[in-house]
Amino acid sequence: MIALISDNLGTIVVSLILVLAVVLIIRTMINDKKQGKSSCGGNCANCRMCTSGKALEKK
Repeated sequence: MIALISDNLGTIVVSLILVLAVVLIIRTMINDKKQGKSSCGGNCANCRMCTSGKALEKK
């Protein structure tokens, strides 16, 4: 078991770093969503998604 880990140590470290980066990105996106921040350009007048979302909120 130790030989397997030592032979693949580089792969394990890189994988852990990538998993950590993905977790941090998802956490940031969730926090931004809770604070009402948006990742779009902010041009809701020309955005089909924004106008349909606003139509659903009015109901």
